[in-house]
Amino acid sequence: MADLTTDFLGIKSPNPFWLASAPPTDKEYNVRRAFEAGWGGVVWKTLGAEGPPVVNVNGPRYGVIHGADRRVLGLNNIELITDRDLETNLEEITRVKKDWPDRALIVSIMVPCEEAAWKDILPRVEATGADGIELNFGCPHGMSERGMGSAVGQVPEYIEMVTRWCKQYYSKPVIVKLTPNITDIRKPAEAARKGGADAVSLINTINSIVSVDLDTMSPHPSIDGKGTHGGYCGPAVKPIALSMVSEIARAPATHGMPISGIGGVTTWRDAAEFITMGCGNVQVCTAAMTYGFKVVQEMIAGLSRWMDEKGHESIADFMGAAVPNTTDWQYLNLNYIAKAKIDQDACISCGRCYAACEDTSHQAIAMSEDRTFSVIDEECVACNLCVEVCPVENCISMVPMEAGTTDPRTGKVVQDDYANWTTHPNNPGAVAAE
Repeated sequence: MADLTTDFLGIKSPNPFWLASAPPTDKEYNVRRAFEAGWGGVVWKTLGAEGPPVVNVNGPRYGVIHGADRRVLGLNNIELITDRDLETNLEEITRVKKDWPDRALIVSIMVPCEEAAWKDILPRVEATGADGIELNFGCPHGMSERGMGSAVGQVPEYIEMVTRWCKQYYSKPVIVKLTPNITDIRKPAEAARKGGADAVSLINTINSIVSVDLDTMSPHPSIDGKGTHGGYCGPAVKPIALSMVSEIARAPATHGMPISGIGGVTTWRDAAEFITMGCGNVQVCTAAMTYGFKVVQEMIAGLSRWMDEKGHESIADFMGAAVPNTTDWQYLNLNYIAKAKIDQDACISCGRCYAACEDTSHQAIAMSEDRTFSVIDEECVACNLCVEVCPVENCISMVPMEAGTTDPRTGKVVQDDYANWTTHPNNPGAVAAE
């Protein structure tokens, strides 16, 4: 069987599935249940500085975007960092790490952007025996208005400064958690590396308002008739997270930097995709909050089975495998040509492909009187819309044209293996032909 164990920054865990810093990791009881269920690691819910306690709302904290059958597609929350006192958290972390030495236990921290505050808390966290810390520079609500969270994560200079403090006053791995609420994710990642960070984790939640109650005219969740923006997570943010992870993995300034992937991981396949983009592990929150801690068992079984089928003996075998194939649009092969093909045996004659193509695309699908649908190759640009709107999986596919044949739409001959793209004048990265 495939070996799912991971070694992330020297921190070993039996599998790459960690629980992210969030409500599921707020206390000892939850974390013990998580480890019993099979999670490879947890990031303890964010600790704050000692002093006046954080006060969370005593009302709705979550808003949800539902899909078919009320499937949770996206979850918005307005909850703040832990509202339990620092000493209680530290005592619980110490006990859990002692009892579960084979599991990764990372402590998330958010304190004021002052050196003294970090100098004070870091030795106390290190004394717990936890494996490392994660700097919460991503929380987009509540704490950001107090000059913490994403207020720090949006300023690369602050990230570098605080990371340097942490590397000075803490001897174990330092992970910087990045906010997606920024124009270019590469800048904060580069700042984290300059500050000495051992890794980055991303993405934190996206600033959002998920809905408005049209009776009360207040955003949801509503607290006594008022609402506010919160942090958005869940399956809906996965495409954004994958893209940002790929940017960091590809950028010369951060190439090779360890990454912990976060954002919509719900299945083993999601996890595998993040790993192929360069992540050494993944962090999960919404899936656990939706289905409970035992969802990890399906993730472990699925990833293990897929690795066996593909012949991957370890996570390292496919980590980063998709990064070389991720490029800028201008370097895509414009000589590659494909056409849509409809499997008539699988077609249920719903007409969705025809409607989508006829009204909003390239009028490349014909409908006969008996509702048989066929592709008009002379018009098809292989945009893939028909594939995506078809309710029958694999009914419509994109088939590359064979080399030497003529594209009926353009009259151009399909190039042999598309090899000449490296010297094609339309390719901005073309090299001169010898």
